[in-house]
Amino acid sequence: MLPGSSEVSQLGTLGVILLLLLFYGGTLWMSISISRKKENADDYMTAGNRIGFGVSAASMTATWIWASSMYASVTAGYTYGVSGPIHYGLWGALMILFIYPFGRRIRAVAPRAHTLAEVMYARHGRSSQLMLAGSNVLGSLISLTSNFIAGGALIAMLSPLSFGQGIVIIAAGVLLYTLWSGFRASVLTDFAQVLAMLGAAVVIIPAVFFIVGGPAVLAEGVASGNVTPQQQSFFSSDAFMNQGAPYIAAVLAYAIGNQTIAQRLFAVREDLIKPTFVTATIGYGATVIGIGMLGVLALYLGIEPMGGDVNNLMPQMIGTYLPAGLIALAFIMIIGSLSSTADSDLAALSSIVMTDIYGQAVGRERANPRLMLLIGRLTMIIATAAALYFATARFNILDLLVFVGALWGCLVFPVIASFYWRKVTNTAFTVSVIAALVVFLPVRFELIPLDGVWAVVVELLAVLGIGVVLGIMAFGFFGLRPAVVVGAVAILVSAPFALGALRDYATLSGSLVAYAVSFLVCWALSVRSRQDFDFAVIAEVTGDFDEAEVLAGAGAGRAGGAPVSEAHAPVSDR
Repeated sequence: MLPGSSEVSQLGTLGVILLLLLFYGGTLWMSISISRKKENADDYMTAGNRIGFGVSAASMTATWIWASSMYASVTAGYTYGVSGPIHYGLWGALMILFIYPFGRRIRAVAPRAHTLAEVMYARHGRSSQLMLAGSNVLGSLISLTSNFIAGGALIAMLSPLSFGQGIVIIAAGVLLYTLWSGFRASVLTDFAQVLAMLGAAVVIIPAVFFIVGGPAVLAEGVASGNVTPQQQSFFSSDAFMNQGAPYIAAVLAYAIGNQTIAQRLFAVREDLIKPTFVTATIGYGATVIGIGMLGVLALYLGIEPMGGDVNNLMPQMIGTYLPAGLIALAFIMIIGSLSSTADSDLAALSSIVMTDIYGQAVGRERANPRLMLLIGRLTMIIATAAALYFATARFNILDLLVFVGALWGCLVFPVIASFYWRKVTNTAFTVSVIAALVVFLPVRFELIPLDGVWAVVVELLAVLGIGVVLGIMAFGFFGLRPAVVVGAVAILVSAPFALGALRDYATLSGSLVAYAVSFLVCWALSVRSRQDFDFAVIAEVTGDFDEAEVLAGAGAGRAGGAPVSEAHAPVSDR
């Protein structure tokens, strides 16, 4: 062990408080600088659908690189060795890339929507809307909770402050700068936060590597028996089956069902969707894989997580081996990553309640924009309080992420099909999601032992799920026929290896079964449907709630002889 590595260095109470004041004071100043005396309800949710490339790419990257993804990548590296962070970061990065072809279709049919659930209301009706909205409320609350956990663990590790004090400080800081301007504050502060994160990661990761001994530490770790052959391999089957494969399925669901991602999709200028998501793909992959190597180093060094909690590994490595200046830099990096996603979760939750609960209940024409803003802000306060309560349980972050992703897997096929296939009905959407959830839960939590006939049924469904996942990916880029071919080939190739083996991997099987069941039920209930949905209806049903400001701006434009921009015109004028 290196000198001084037996204990974790701390920044001290004063140092941590000063860093937090610097960070949250800066983000609050940025939020105040864009605040308006009368905030616009639609801008509060989607920033007017006209965010440019720089801010949108930075916001997408910062939102996807949350503290939980850093901590989970470190956990993956510590658990599965060198291939753990690769399986975590690579598939997560590719899922960002897979969003954009579907994103272009979603924006084409719903150019002024605020939430995916709002679009499902226009496409199917109230039950489908509430399913998607409900899953996002649950997902965003879990995400918010996990980010508070990450922040609390960091502050408790690097200062004399307790975990409870840490989560309260983080929650108050994020809420303070997000509350007034909502999504607009979130995307603006994301730009500064992602610069801080990427800059810090470039310095910190190599610094830790060389301080602990550089390449020599890897040979010493093998010689000391700290790693298994599977953990040494870049092609570890253990890592793929337990980490990589479940994460492919989970992150595809995150990409399609997550309101924090959808919100940025609706906010960015439509012609900038592709470059935004391609840039975020590269930024996320490089950063998260690099951070995960801290877990690999901890594994090779034979370090035990403090308190037996793997959530402590990242701050433990930083506090053990880095000097005070770099510890402060790492502290800002982690605070920035968790704050960028926590504010996104608050903005997503407020948009869901504003649009899908209040807005659709009273109707877009009768909605009161001022009341909507009040509801949105109250939602942020209540969500913060709820996440603080749940954070005291200190769940394993990696388990939370995989569970929510698998849960969203029940929705992926019905949602995507609803944007392309005119025959999909409300019944097909609703029943397929419920059926997938009913089968997913006993498989994921092994409520029924995976043996005998039940195991065979689960494995057959899981093999079909492999085809569905790969087929969806291919469909986004290449269309229906290539997707069918890819899905069929995937089923045929994987079946000989999967049958008899998947029963040993409940997490992976649960995710794949969710895809398979939702696909089978949705297809079976839609294929003979006589419905011929007109997608133009979606643009008519979704749109701005706060049209007073839009109309005022339009009047001023006409008075000056200038044409009204389509981006600012009310839906009824298009």
